[in-house]
Amino acid sequence: MSNSSIKTGADTMRVLIVDDSFLMRRIIRNIIEKDNSLEVVGEAPDGIVALEKVAELSPDIILLDIEMPNMDGIEFLRRAKLVTSAKVIIISSVARIDSKEAREVLELGAVDIIPKPSGVLSIDFEEQKSLELLDAIHKCL
Repeated sequence: MSNSSIKTGADTMRVLIVDDSFLMRRIIRNIIEKDNSLEVVGEAPDGIVALEKVAELSPDIILLDIEMPNMDGIEFLRRAKLVTSAKVIIISSVARIDSKEAREVLELGAVDIIPKPSGVLSIDFEEQKSLELLDAIHKCL
């Protein structure tokens, strides 16, 4: 491993990925791991686990889906804003810019919304949305 790819805690943003789809978490992780200024510190399949991870890992950025079992992203946002100052970027098929969900998550403090394909997950998400996602994260810095 070259020195340029080694990440140190002092110069990296800590990222928590919250999505009920294992495949989507892998795709997002692949995107994040290409950027040396970012480090994936954890993953969660729902809002309940995510709240535990926030307390344990103190992420700087949370990448959050809306539709999840047990606790959805909107309820997670309501609770998380009481315990973390992490910036939240929504990655969801339901939070389109003009939707009720989008207005709600923005009111709850989300800093950006990245749409993902609805229905069957598109493997092309990584190729199509990598730059948009990384740009949204870097705007939080």
